[in-house]
Amino acid sequence: MTQHTDISSIRPWRHIERRKCRQIMVGKVPVGGDAPIAVQSMTNTVTHDVAATIAQIRDLEIAGADIVRVSVPVPESAEAMKEICHEVNVPIVADIHFHYKRGIEAAENGAACLRINPGNIGGQHRVREVVAAARDHGCSIRIGVNGGSLEKELLEKYGEPCPDAMVESALMHARMLEDENFQDYKISVKASDPFLTVAAYHQLADATDAPLHLGITEAGGLRIGTVKSAIGMGNLLWAGIGDTIRVSLSADPVEEIKVGFDMLKSLGLRTRGVNIISCPSCARQGFDVIKTVQILEDRLAHVTEPISLSIIGCVVNGPGEAMFTDIGFTGGSAGYGMMYSAGKKTGKTDNDDMVEDIVRQVEARAEVLKAERDKVEAAE
Repeated sequence: MTQHTDISSIRPWRHIERRKCRQIMVGKVPVGGDAPIAVQSMTNTVTHDVAATIAQIRDLEIAGADIVRVSVPVPESAEAMKEICHEVNVPIVADIHFHYKRGIEAAENGAACLRINPGNIGGQHRVREVVAAARDHGCSIRIGVNGGSLEKELLEKYGEPCPDAMVESALMHARMLEDENFQDYKISVKASDPFLTVAAYHQLADATDAPLHLGITEAGGLRIGTVKSAIGMGNLLWAGIGDTIRVSLSADPVEEIKVGFDMLKSLGLRTRGVNIISCPSCARQGFDVIKTVQILEDRLAHVTEPISLSIIGCVVNGPGEAMFTDIGFTGGSAGYGMMYSAGKKTGKTDNDDMVEDIVRQVEARAEVLKAERDKVEAAE
């Protein structure tokens, strides 16, 4: 039986056709076009505390972040960008508000992208200076529209934040860049209300061919923020909309990366790491499913190759789930369960030994996949 990591090849009905848009570069990361959807987060350290900021970015790199954003509100933060960008491996987006000089300084000091609202940095002549710096230093730009900070004239026109107002703001800002013959930009239209966010992105997706960065802003803590983000961004991603994502959580930024990848894995849009399929447990379970899954999530967090793993407590659904996962364990009785590889039984394993056995098999499978990938990359 073939391996089942890429389920779209055997389940064509589970295929998302992504919106066609132009491609830009954020440092070494392609965004838009046929590029993978990039997962990003944002540091919450004081940026000019260089050691703390670099340490947090490295934690995000380990978690799989493709892009990291940092705030650049003061000259000291802009100066710190020199060392930060030099010491990390992911492209850095400089978050700029109000003061156009911070954007110029960030571009000069190594930022791969500038997140700005062109309308709030001082008019077209200031935009021209920031665009010139971005062009000179190979920076792209993200136009970041937020439902909580729309222009006064748009709030007066529409009465409240709404999709029309957010999209009008985004397109107005895009024209300011287009007037400088600058097209290396992506756009976001975030709000804390998933309904408003989804409607705005659908409207924007029809109005531009720019790449789109998704997010439900100020989504909340780890649990509710994950739920709101999954509902809002999941709706958009399912519709093929979105080229980068950030899950905005009042939590450790590493959790944003984990949730982001889990969201994309659930939709078959990214395949990084181990995808554990597990039952909620019940009286039929032959082992402690909840505890076992918690242990395996921790033990397998270092694995980056795409591997599917089913952990099912009993034989009602276990064999069926194992048919479509790379590795599986199904609880039985009398203190043992059945191991599977590519849907085929490979033998019994005692419950006391199953975690170590599963970890060994996943790591072995990861080594095989890595060797295959290295071989392909070497041939290219």
